[in-house]
Amino acid sequence: MPSVSAHVAHALAPHVDQVFGVMGNGNAYFLDALERSTSVSYTAVRHEAGGVVAADAYHRASGRLAAATATYGAGFTNTLTALAESVQARVPLVLIVGDGPTSGPRPWDVDQIALASAVGARTYTVGRTDAAATAVIAIEHALTYRVPTVLALPYDVAAIDAGPLPETPEPRLPTRLAPHGEFGAGAVREIAAALAGAERPFLLAGRGAWISGAGAALGELADRVGAVTATTALGRGVFPRPEFDLGVTGGFGTEGAMRLVREADVAVVFGASLNPFTMRFGDLFAPGTRVFQVDVAATATHPHVGGYVRGDADVVARGVVDELVRLGAAPSGWRESVEIAPLREYEKGDGVAADGRLDPRSVAARIGELLPADRVVVSDGGHFIGWANMYWPVEAPDRMMMVGTAFQSIGLGWPSVPGAALARPGATVVLSTGDGGGLMALADLESAVRVAGGRGMAVVWNDAAYGAEVNLYGLKGLAREPMLIPEVDFAALASGVGAEGVVVREMADLERLGSWAAEPATSRRFLVLDCCVSGSVVAPYQREIIRVNS
Repeated sequence: MPSVSAHVAHALAPHVDQVFGVMGNGNAYFLDALERSTSVSYTAVRHEAGGVVAADAYHRASGRLAAATATYGAGFTNTLTALAESVQARVPLVLIVGDGPTSGPRPWDVDQIALASAVGARTYTVGRTDAAATAVIAIEHALTYRVPTVLALPYDVAAIDAGPLPETPEPRLPTRLAPHGEFGAGAVREIAAALAGAERPFLLAGRGAWISGAGAALGELADRVGAVTATTALGRGVFPRPEFDLGVTGGFGTEGAMRLVREADVAVVFGASLNPFTMRFGDLFAPGTRVFQVDVAATATHPHVGGYVRGDADVVARGVVDELVRLGAAPSGWRESVEIAPLREYEKGDGVAADGRLDPRSVAARIGELLPADRVVVSDGGHFIGWANMYWPVEAPDRMMMVGTAFQSIGLGWPSVPGAALARPGATVVLSTGDGGGLMALADLESAVRVAGGRGMAVVWNDAAYGAEVNLYGLKGLAREPMLIPEVDFAALASGVGAEGVVVREMADLERLGSWAAEPATSRRFLVLDCCVSGSVVAPYQREIIRVNS
């Protein structure tokens, strides 16, 4: 008879394509059932955190439900930082884990339900008679609330017989959230009236707009009122008219573009949480700008919002368009009066910084020119996140992901590569990581090279330091020694697991990327560019953080 673990695998299989993880005592029977009786692919990583990270990246690049697995105890506790990141980023993910036996904890067991709850993840524990049904409930929870959910297999239950495999119901998912009642309809009319009367209308979209599929409706809305547009870092590419788009707002935006945003008299924000970085710590909009927000959160998420509509971005955008048609609104003409393209241009840097090391702006700009056009960029956390976001444009939000920044963590970069590579099998996956985070996640350098192969590459911003800490606390006079890292040869480390490593000390060394990109992916190796950059060049977004904390 099929085991409890087989029932779990059977219920999960219709909803996931990939499972990532590390095998151990607590999930061995689940992985056996997954391999023997489903079409789901299992990809091994080398650290349990990497399993959650790879699944997270797989979702961000594909939109599919993410799945990861780990054993009990130490295996589960190793996942917690990555699990917290996925909670903060609202990633629908099911983490199948072993757990202590139902007879009571052993010396090495911990309260996994409490630990998962502490980072914001709910746990469902399977039993002998309800394993498949419980798995479906966990899937339903993950998809409904867009949050990681833990599915626990007690050690003494995982392998016991559970009877024939049952027919499993489809998860019941909510319909799209529409503005509710008289007040919701009135709020939509208020937004339309404000845009119809605006002289300088501005639209801002975030990841929520992308998830809702609001691009076409937002494009129509922008055209109807003649709005200048921009996006958050996780919403880039939502608007279909790049000639009127300022790019990313906040610290990743250019000064010229951000000055133009402050000229707007009406701003409407779709599917963006308006975090401090997007809002430039309160300076994104001018005091006189009338700001509306459309989101699925219970209330407005920033004090500068003057009008709020709770609803799906696509649904509300279409409602606003319909109301504008009824009003007979005409385009403002503002966006045609502004030359947008020069406002989006970033500084190219000085080639070499004052300390003799490479200027990271120059390195980033040249890499952006050499990268394959069909690319997915994954970024670890650290000072360097600005360079990829500023200089490596991508086609859509699911091609630029920052796994770690929601929870302000580092060390999640390398395992992001396998998830993105399997989600986007035709694209080149480009990792941006630092020496600090790169060393922290080094176990899954092997996973990145093994899974992505010649379709993958990494840029290591090697400044021999924890750059963000140097910029913030070193400038305050704190002891710098704990912030420094002896310079590591990442090119040599990469060669040890079958990649090609290139140490970049001069701009000319980057030309290997150009020749690598011209080779067929099947005949080249994973490429690691170990870029020896200066820590004296501070990214604009970091300068904002320094300003706020000074």
